[in-house]
Amino acid sequence: MSVQCKRVRTCFKNTEYSIRECLPVCRSPSGVQLSQVIRYDKLNRDEVRDLLICFLYILENISAELLLGWWQNCTETELLNFFKLLELCLENFRYPGKKSLFMRQAFVENNPQQRALTLPSRKGPPGGPIRAISTYTERTTVLTSISEDVDSHTALLMANVSSEVGLIILDTVTLFTSNFKAQLQLNNGDNTLMYRLYDIHLHYLQTGQSETLTRHVFATFRCFINSYPEALFEGSAQLCGSLIYEVLRSCNSKLQNSRADACALLYLLMRSNFEYTGRKNFTRVHLQTIISVSQLLGEEVPLNNARFQESLSNINNYANHDKAQQLTPFPGEVKDLTKRIRTVLMATAQMKEHESDPEMLVDLQYSLANSYASTPELRRTWLENMARIHCKNGNLSEAAQCYVHVAALVAEYLKRKEIFLDGCSAFRSISPNIELDESNMKEDAGMDDIQYTEDTLLEKLEMCAYGLDQAERWEMMGQVYRLIIPLYEKQRNFQALADAYQRLHVAYSKVVDVMRRGMRLLGTYFKVVFYGQYFELDDGKEFIYKEPKVTSLSEISERLRNLYSEKYGQDTVKLIQDSNDVDASELDPKFAYIQISFVTPFFKEQETTERLTDFERNNNIRQFMYETPFTLDGKKAHGSLAEQCKKRTILTSKLAAIARCSLPLLLDVAVV
Repeated sequence: MSVQCKRVRTCFKNTEYSIRECLPVCRSPSGVQLSQVIRYDKLNRDEVRDLLICFLYILENISAELLLGWWQNCTETELLNFFKLLELCLENFRYPGKKSLFMRQAFVENNPQQRALTLPSRKGPPGGPIRAISTYTERTTVLTSISEDVDSHTALLMANVSSEVGLIILDTVTLFTSNFKAQLQLNNGDNTLMYRLYDIHLHYLQTGQSETLTRHVFATFRCFINSYPEALFEGSAQLCGSLIYEVLRSCNSKLQNSRADACALLYLLMRSNFEYTGRKNFTRVHLQTIISVSQLLGEEVPLNNARFQESLSNINNYANHDKAQQLTPFPGEVKDLTKRIRTVLMATAQMKEHESDPEMLVDLQYSLANSYASTPELRRTWLENMARIHCKNGNLSEAAQCYVHVAALVAEYLKRKEIFLDGCSAFRSISPNIELDESNMKEDAGMDDIQYTEDTLLEKLEMCAYGLDQAERWEMMGQVYRLIIPLYEKQRNFQALADAYQRLHVAYSKVVDVMRRGMRLLGTYFKVVFYGQYFELDDGKEFIYKEPKVTSLSEISERLRNLYSEKYGQDTVKLIQDSNDVDASELDPKFAYIQISFVTPFFKEQETTERLTDFERNNNIRQFMYETPFTLDGKKAHGSLAEQCKKRTILTSKLAAIARCSLPLLLDVAVV
């Protein structure tokens, strides 16, 4: 009878290793299995570390020529497994910090059962062989000593081991990246091997490392940027974006040296991207920096502090003192980027302070969305956030305008991809603001990662139509469907075409009905002026507030009084009851003053002949007016019929009524 022996297999699962030991399996010549005994044993953490220490010792002492020769004979799968093993080494020997060690000591001392686990095992599992005590055991050499006395020396030993492991792996990875550029540059770095090596580099920044090791890591990244610019600035944006994300986290580090190295690395990324594009721009780094800042803020990482602001200033200083770039647009673009980041930080901080103020909250989100004008995905996110807030507050017209802007944003993106040639200009008839707001998109090779298609545009346009229907802006639905119907026709989607024409029929029928009945309530407008130090940047500024349907002056006055009384105190807020000009110097600085005046849309003579319906007189409005009584002697507001005069004040805003409930005013024109 022949005997065939199965090979022992080693299976890896995270940081635990299972060894499947199979005894010889006896088979008859016919291949029938006679008997088989399978036993499973599991390596504990200490034994794993023993094996990894042996592996790292070999790795540190082996000659570079021998290691390079072995790599050349490895398949891609074997290389990936090798570098995965390096990642496991980093994870297993990661230094948890002295504070964590003391916490573990307290836990062990307060739990007798856990204290018993720190002792070496005297016997093996039932039915199995006795384990050899590990020569490098965490429980026997670390936890036992911790349970007795954790001192600085023990923590220092663990920190040194962690740093040594990190340096060995960093040297190994650098050796590979220096000698296998062809493999790593395949598809401009968009390959599995590059991602695996890149993950190892990022692991150093994602976990706490010693200050000395961190400096070596930043130096390695500087070499990587110089060696693989194609992967960072031409291939997938994922590599560049993930690096910038971690570097920005380091710009917020408590360690001054780490912040300085992070600033230098981020500046090198900007400069290298600028040089790579032939000194035209550094769009890739610009966009990915804004995206990373947004992600960090979304994860509630506190960036709005002195440390991060200092890092931004340092980057600006590098650009201003870089003599080789003084005659290029590079310093100006760096300044613009840091300015955008500060705008985002300031708006995010203010949002938390004004969560109960819907107008202020939406204005801040509008400002934040504008700061993302060149980043479609982030701008879309904030516009949709604005729409949700508007829906929550019952401002359906403004919510619909947000969806229109989102659709125009997608259309402009598709124009850059030569898919939808009209771009955002196709929405000009819907709102004059759209082309101004959505045409500032910057092009970047990494934009290919955003998979906007004609179906995406169709989906957003359908959301626009639904929002306009809910807001009772039925006349605008026709303009939206002028964009939707050609897409349905291109797809030969006749059922969708039938549904579209049916919805248009219903919408225009509603228009006919409300025009016949004369019952169209499209909103009420008020001029609101804030005075006093409590309002900070809004002190002395004038706004036009749009309130839903028929809102009286007393209703908005009561709402704003209650809102700001909760913020500043019940006895602090005072309302100014008339619409006369206010001399701010005569007001008591101890109080917060709010002046509210009813205003109506104003149209020039030509516009009056063009805007014939109620909808046209309440859509895309830029000018408003209110009237103030006065007498010729100026001593009183009301007098005899011969003395009585009326002053008409015309207010002009920068933009027509848009995706906000409050519009800042730019110009006042008084007409007697």
